[in-house]
Parts: sequence; structure tokens; C-alpha cells
Amino acid sequence: MIAFLTSSPAIPKDAEHPYSAREVNGANGLIGRLAALWKPEMNVLFISAAPAEHVENLSRAAELGAAFAVSGLPFAGLAVWDDAGPDYAPRALRRFDLLILAGGHVPTQNAFFQRIGLREKLAGYPGIVLGISAGTMNSADVVYAQPELEGEALDPDYRRFLPGLGLTEAMVLPHYQAVRNAALDGMRLFEDITYRDSMGRVFYALVDGSYLLVQNGVTTLYGEGYRIADGRLLKICAAGKSVVLPV
Repeated sequence: MIAFLTSSPAIPKDAEHPYSAREVNGANGLIGRLAALWKPEMNVLFISAAPAEHVENLSRAAELGAAFAVSGLPFAGLAVWDDAGPDYAPRALRRFDLLILAGGHVPTQNAFFQRIGLREKLAGYPGIVLGISAGTMNSADVVYAQPELEGEALDPDYRRFLPGLGLTEAMVLPHYQAVRNAALDGMRLFEDITYRDSMGRVFYALVDGSYLLVQNGVTTLYGEGYRIADGRLLKICAAGKSVVLPV
């Protein structure tokens, strides 16, 4: 398995729709690395972050497929895995050359992944995995579910650390350029919440266009990224550069 764990792999359509997809973001060599692995007949499975939202999942998957086609990486076949479709056994997953782990609400997607036994089903999968935002976050062995929705930061029962897919040890925080100054529940998202949660732990904050490449047991960060550990933030990689994790 080769995994591309992105903050967001696409350039948005416009400023009003920041998480839409117009075309693949070629920053930091993503298109070239994907193209080197692409097959003439690429069969793709889009694995949802919101399993109850079938119509929305179909729309997001189709939009992403169109963005990849514009960028010279067409899908030959595209299926969606959510509550409206079939369950996929490990052997069935091998029919797909690319598995896309969608973006969305991390705990919701995590619960779906656990319910369908995705971690176990991915054992021995020989293709490509592409994580997007929440999908990237849930790819870690232990997932940091950074509070996102109103009330989550104050809820004593909200679980901030969850079992993930185990594709990497790196706990990723996506869209850093957009959320670095965000506030939640009357607190600063990073300085008051995430930095405190980083005591004794390491997180990696990525801007859109940056990604992790996991191959042969090695995790490499491509593009601008930051290490957050023990309440401190350090820039560890710049656009156009790369570094092997952990740092």
C-alpha cells in the first residue's frame, strides 16, 4: 500500500466554497507522484465521512472525479461506500486501485470506519490510499480528534483520542492556513485547546497543498508543515521541500 495523506488534494472552485474541488493541487509534486502510479483503467472507491448522507456523498465523489480528470488523472470507475451501499470484504477492496478517505467530521467518520472494520480490511491492500482532511486524520494509529463543532471543546465526554487505521503514526491537523486563528467555545483553537492536548504528544499541522507520503514504512512530509509538541509550535518544512517524519 502507498498512502497520500493530504490536507486537501484539490484547488477549490472559489473562495466561497473552500473545500470544493476544481482541479488537483499540483503543489509539492502531488500530481507527478500520483501520475507515476496511475493506471489506464483506474477503479476508485470513495469511502464516506458521513455515511448517512448518500446523495451528498455521490455529489462529492463525482466532483472529485471531475477534478482529477481535469488534472489528467481520470477515473475509469467510481463507487461510494456509505450506509446506502454494500459492505466490502477485503477481497472486494482489492478490485479498487484507489481508495479515497473523504473529509468531514472526524468522530463521525471514525465511528463508521470502526463499524465496517476498515482497519482490519486494509491489511494487505496493495493499492493507493488517498486521505482528505478527516480521512487523513483517521489514518493515524491513534487519532487526535481536534474539537471542531460548537460544544465539543467543553464536553467532558468528548473523546479527543480515538483508534485509527494505523497507516501512519503521524497525527495530522489539516487546513492550518485556514484555522490557525480560529476560536471554538470561547477559546483559541490552537493556543488554548490543541497546544494543551499536545503535552506529551506530537501533532503535525499541514496547509492545503501539503501532504504525507507513506511508503515502505516511511512517512515523508512534502510542503509546508508544522510540528506541535508539548505546547510549542515549530515549522519543520517549507513549500517545495520535504522531510522524513518523525522530526
